[in-house]
Amino acid sequence: MNDFMNIIQLLISILLVVVILAQVKEGGGGLFGSASSTIRTRRGLEKTLFQFTIFLAVAFVVISIISVRVG
Repeated sequence: MNDFMNIIQLLISILLVVVILAQVKEGGGGLFGSASSTIRTRRGLEKTLFQFTIFLAVAFVVISIISVRVG
């Protein structure tokens, strides 16, 4: 059971990294910040990626806690 949880945790972590890197924008935005400080709303695919990132982060934490409890 512990090996299964480790594999699931590894897959979620890889997917989380890919989704976060997909959100990085061109022109200095995203990971390294941006010169402009405008506030805007997320729409379409950007909003979906943001919500999926939150889901994956929560799933990663839950799987980690379950893995510690079971192991």
